[in-house]
Amino acid sequence: MAKLGKRTRAQREAVAGKDNLDLSEAVALIKSNAKAKFDETIEVALNLGVDPRHADQMVRGSVTLPNGTGKTTRVAVFARGEKADEAKAAGADIVGAEDLMETIQGGTIDFDRCIATPDMMSVVGRLGKILGPRNLMPNPRVGTVTMDVAQAVKDAKGGQVQFRVEKAGVIHAGVGKASFDAAKLEENIRAFVEAVSRAKPTGAKGTYMKKVSVSSTMGPGVSVDVASAAGNAAA
Repeated sequence: MAKLGKRTRAQREAVAGKDNLDLSEAVALIKSNAKAKFDETIEVALNLGVDPRHADQMVRGSVTLPNGTGKTTRVAVFARGEKADEAKAAGADIVGAEDLMETIQGGTIDFDRCIATPDMMSVVGRLGKILGPRNLMPNPRVGTVTMDVAQAVKDAKGGQVQFRVEKAGVIHAGVGKASFDAAKLEENIRAFVEAVSRAKPTGAKGTYMKKVSVSSTMGPGVSVDVASAAGNAAA
């Protein structure tokens, strides 16, 4: 078994025995443990009481974090004519149609978010096997298939986070950076948890939100009291 480094041991000791903390305590602890040489991402993970193998228990959506993510998001837009011009004016990094499809098919995917107008989905649909596994396929449920491409680009650039439950019933996302003020991180975490709460599917039975935890890129996770993270919305 590999020997743990001094910093890793110290991080684990700092969180040992600390469970179901108030959100403010958890954020303070995670920030104090984020001592890497780069600005670590603060992540939140939610364990949900759903089985996403059933269509009526799928959880998916998006939320614009009030204080952004601290990350620069590169946006690609499939659009033509006037809508292409709107996307460019809104700050889209890449705009195209069949030419963009061919670039992606050639193996170049230089973007973090993909948006399309409805009329372009016949083109984008050919990229399902490429974009789907990367969670980049435009979808009307999260606002990335839309005629209002300008707003979609602004949302993506302004801190919008998409979420989708995984097979084990877990949702996770980056909600800021360790350099963020603690109050801003708390606000972002609550906004994310509340958005997932609002996305509760009709087929969910029993306790919907079982566990909330926060961590930094290089640090251990800390469990957070669910009520502290989302209040009554977590029921």
